[in-house]
Amino acid sequence: MSMRRMVKVRGGAAVAGAAVVILMLAGCGGNGADNKPKGEPKPSAPQSQGSGAQNPAPSGSQGSEPTAVIATVNGASGMTLVVNSLQRDPGGFLTVNGQIKNTGSQSFTGTSAWRGIELKGSGESVAGATLVDKAGKKRYYVLRDTEARCLCTTGISSVDPGQVVPFFAQFPAPPTSTTEVEFSLPTFATATVKISG
Repeated sequence: MSMRRMVKVRGGAAVAGAAVVILMLAGCGGNGADNKPKGEPKPSAPQSQGSGAQNPAPSGSQGSEPTAVIATVNGASGMTLVVNSLQRDPGGFLTVNGQIKNTGSQSFTGTSAWRGIELKGSGESVAGATLVDKAGKKRYYVLRDTEARCLCTTGISSVDPGQVVPFFAQFPAPPTSTTEVEFSLPTFATATVKISG
């Protein structure tokens, strides 16, 4: 007799537990599926569009249209080099960002000179760029990783007429007392630029 009562109680508890779980799932599914998804996208979209701090960050982080020009120098065959930023990074690095423009009427194929003499077998790059700290009387070369690849833009085999190619190069940072350096890339004139940060 006691066994039958136990089985009935257990069976009744299992059915009651299953009914509670089903009701909870149905209740959660109805509120979450119908109300929240419809209500959440509407408030979140205007917030991201109306926030002035969120929208400029992505457009500012895109390297395709930098706004600042801190130096412009001319090179061979109508080529122009524009330096957009020269900034100290955490960890003792200095990063140069800029653009190489072909203002001439013919495709420029002399990019092999940009890689310098240290990475002859590594393909096209701007690894031949250098920084000179005239005050400290020191020349800095583009950093390399553990596999001797430059920490710079690679794969530039030619620049077509009217084409703009963004570039970057990382160097060891000069002492914090140095506020100005000379940036050089083969085939271009030397640019004197101020360090920010």
